[in-house]
Amino acid sequence: MTYDITQEAFLGPNGSLCIGVDDEVSLKLAMLIKGECGPGGPIRAADEFGFSRQRYFQLRTLFHQQGAAGLVSHKRGPKSNYRRTKEVVCQTVRYRFLDPEISSEVIAQKLRQTHLDISARSVDRILEEFGLQKKTLSVSARSATAVSGNISHAKKKPRRARRSSQSRTRGSPITGG
Repeated sequence: MTYDITQEAFLGPNGSLCIGVDDEVSLKLAMLIKGECGPGGPIRAADEFGFSRQRYFQLRTLFHQQGAAGLVSHKRGPKSNYRRTKEVVCQTVRYRFLDPEISSEVIAQKLRQTHLDISARSVDRILEEFGLQKKTLSVSARSATAVSGNISHAKKKPRRARRSSQSRTRGSPITGG
């Protein structure tokens, strides 16, 4: 009996078992089976399934250690918010409520004085998250019309005199004048 494994299905003499397009675990498992049991070897299987040689061996090690669960991809990057901890968030909100006019730079400085390492930008993000950012100065409609009214009533430049309707004549190109 011969079996064939592709990116789409496990194929056998009596039928096939399809691999879903979004099923990353089955796709990785199919690659490992083909690499370990097939005639082409690991490098050819990795290339056929779109993985690097290094990633193939990483996945094989994970499979031997954890089984199919080791083939599940995990979110990359930090798993927790280590800068904006619960304590930092609480203290930031507390400082804003105690003094609504305090700037994010001052809040960050106060937090650093209590050995909580935080930047002013992170404080801004916390305040935005809770809707506690300072109101920005905006131009009211009344002051905008007053400003534009002052400009419109300002002394205007006099217009240049219109040219006369008579056309200018140039010398004839033949005479050079």
